[in-house]
Amino acid sequence: MTTITSLQGELPDGLIPAFDAYETALKSNDQQALGEAFEPGAETLRADGGGLLVGHDAISAFRGRRSQAPQREIVQVHVRVIDADTAVIVSVNAPKAGGRGVVTQLWRRSAAGADAVGAGAPAGAPADTATDDGTGVWRIATAQVQAPTPVFDTRIWRVVGAPLIETTADPSSPPGPLAGETVAVKDLFAVAGVRIGAGVPAYLDEQVDSEFHSPAVQVLLDAGASVLGIAQTDEFAYSIAGRNSSYGTPPNAVVPGAISGGSSSGPASAVALGHASIGLGTDTGGSIRVPASYQGLWGLRTTHNAIRRTDLLPLAPTFDTVGWLTRDADLLARVASASFESVAARSSAVQREVDPSFVVDRRLSASVSPDVRDAFGSLVDALPAAGFEAPAEVALGDIAHLYELFRIVQAAEAWASHGDWITGHPGSLAPDVEARFLFGRSVDAAHEADARAELAAQRDHLDRVLDGRILLLPSASSSAPLLSSTPAEIDVVRSQTLGLTCIAGVGGYPAVSAPLMTVPGGPVGLCLVGPRRTDLALIGIASSLEVALRS
Repeated sequence: MTTITSLQGELPDGLIPAFDAYETALKSNDQQALGEAFEPGAETLRADGGGLLVGHDAISAFRGRRSQAPQREIVQVHVRVIDADTAVIVSVNAPKAGGRGVVTQLWRRSAAGADAVGAGAPAGAPADTATDDGTGVWRIATAQVQAPTPVFDTRIWRVVGAPLIETTADPSSPPGPLAGETVAVKDLFAVAGVRIGAGVPAYLDEQVDSEFHSPAVQVLLDAGASVLGIAQTDEFAYSIAGRNSSYGTPPNAVVPGAISGGSSSGPASAVALGHASIGLGTDTGGSIRVPASYQGLWGLRTTHNAIRRTDLLPLAPTFDTVGWLTRDADLLARVASASFESVAARSSAVQREVDPSFVVDRRLSASVSPDVRDAFGSLVDALPAAGFEAPAEVALGDIAHLYELFRIVQAAEAWASHGDWITGHPGSLAPDVEARFLFGRSVDAAHEADARAELAAQRDHLDRVLDGRILLLPSASSSAPLLSSTPAEIDVVRSQTLGLTCIAGVGGYPAVSAPLMTVPGGPVGLCLVGPRRTDLALIGIASSLEVALRS
């Protein structure tokens, strides 16, 4: 039985019936009634663990994405009356799944006879169906939802511990450079005693526990970090959206209701949400840089083959690289330094220096959203005032053709990596991911050889045009698309973004995504693509840009 307590004053007429009507609408997921329960306009607020929604339209869009409303029973209701037309209701609920949740709502009564829709309500919204008995209509102006604490979010984590793997640093020695840091490991790397799942449940079911840690994992453990858990990835890492048809889409920590970006989606969300401080991922066509851009993180795609890829499930080895995600540049530099200094983790070549000499190809802006184009242009124009030389203009060539060559070789290698398993397990992948693999199956040997030969020529061309300088470009073509975007809309964004990210992949270059731009839809990364083996120097230059531009 629900207990109703008034903490101050008499309960205003109609308040509790309005609250009960809202809870009834919530149980049946009555979108119209739920919309009418919130005040119309751009100032209505709803917040939960996923972030803050501002405005009636944003709240309605959030509800529209839910397949069903949470099932719960109200067990306590506490009311604090502010005045005759304003009250705060704090309710305690018992979800069907267990635990206790708390919802805090600011209710306000409109004048008698006022419309429920009013200015700022969604176009085509229905007339008010709430009962107006001559005393006005109660609606929610602000809501804060606190759900029961989950064991862990399976959209982000496949396996998690406290930690899962302890650091291997010698406790009798001075603390390592990553002492106290925690790592979210993308579900492609071998972690001893754990299976690799690659974002595909059917694949996971057939695997056995890894015997050893991947070198990329081991170096972080040796440097003082611990592995918190195994984080989710897009299916076989063949996407940059972050969606997974089996596990769900990891939440975007800074843009509620938007996709997280993939395929290093789990590590990115874990870092952005503060679950872990380091995300260990891979980047083939943008899988570090895109989630970093969408969630305001620092991300590094390393020089191709600079970090060993042994005990790491491949997608397209010609382009696959190891990379990291962090919330600040300093930690990213420490992670990279520890990894490049480890003989076991790195290839034999050492890191190089590079001057902060920048170039841009303005034609790349043709494929990005107007907001990103404006933000990038403003940032580039601000460089001289921040103490840097104005970037030189270059012409990289036909980027659409470059992306097509990249796509052909990537798809052919992806099919070579996983085609046999996919053939034996029809229906195990989402339709869009399966379509990419099937395209790889259609690439014959002659077509692949021609694409590889031309790709090598394009790589030489990029080396000549860039001439040891740093290319600046947006990390993604837009801010994070909404979860409600259609597959066709996501595919358009994917193609536009890959036109930017494939440049580093083709050249084998390192690329840093720095969270230095913001557009109305959220953060967008500035990408710095440098000469091969300049990874550490590139992080330092990106960090200097952040300090100069923000001051």
